[in-house]
Amino acid sequence: MRPQIVLFGDSITQQSFSSGGWGAALTDTYARKADIVLRGYGGYTSRLALFLLQYLFPLGSKKPPAATTVFFGANDAALAGRTSERQHVPVEEYKDNLRRIVHHLKECSSTMLVVLITPPPVDEEGRMQYAKSVYGEKAMEEPERTNEMSGVYASQCVELARELGLSSINLWAKMQETEGWQKKFLSDGLHLTAEGNAVVYREVERVLTETWLPASELPYDFPHHSQIDWKNPEKSFQQQQCSSSI
Repeated sequence: MRPQIVLFGDSITQQSFSSGGWGAALTDTYARKADIVLRGYGGYTSRLALFLLQYLFPLGSKKPPAATTVFFGANDAALAGRTSERQHVPVEEYKDNLRRIVHHLKECSSTMLVVLITPPPVDEEGRMQYAKSVYGEKAMEEPERTNEMSGVYASQCVELARELGLSSINLWAKMQETEGWQKKFLSDGLHLTAEGNAVVYREVERVLTETWLPASELPYDFPHHSQIDWKNPEKSFQQQQCSSSI
């Protein structure tokens, strides 16, 4: 059985299987070696994610994921008193929610690799332009998210990973290392362009490779066509079955 790598998060994860998406790129990298399982929920926060755990990661599962990325915070960081305040989760609660998510995943499997990903930076001007293009004169007068506040949530995510001894990806900081990141990596001030998706892919693939799931070292689930005895193909699959049962 191929190991599973679950991508758990909000819309940035949900959209990761679109053309040029970071989840799709991971699927290509791990083709025939691991199953990339998409569990992304647009508009969700870490608070709502808690209600999903028992369904997505049932305790006692005989085949828990080998690895899970946890990618929440972009919605939690929506500002109170602005147009998306229903999504606002106080930063202290956000950190505690992430802790509870990690605890559940580790209870599911103590050996599961858990990778925390921070929210991306926010291009406030881009958010305003997007709102005007969608809502016209009814658009918000102030951005519902700020880059500064997203950075606060990102720092708490990284801090929690450090406390728990987990791998983390500080996407908020990483993207801002590139000049012109606002338009290069973000399509509407928050969600990712193809270039932004590429950043996430490279960072996730790097972490998986540096830990214990490098694609280059994982075996194929079934023989490569060059290794099949075409005159007696059944023999090749019998050998595969024997090696899988060891």
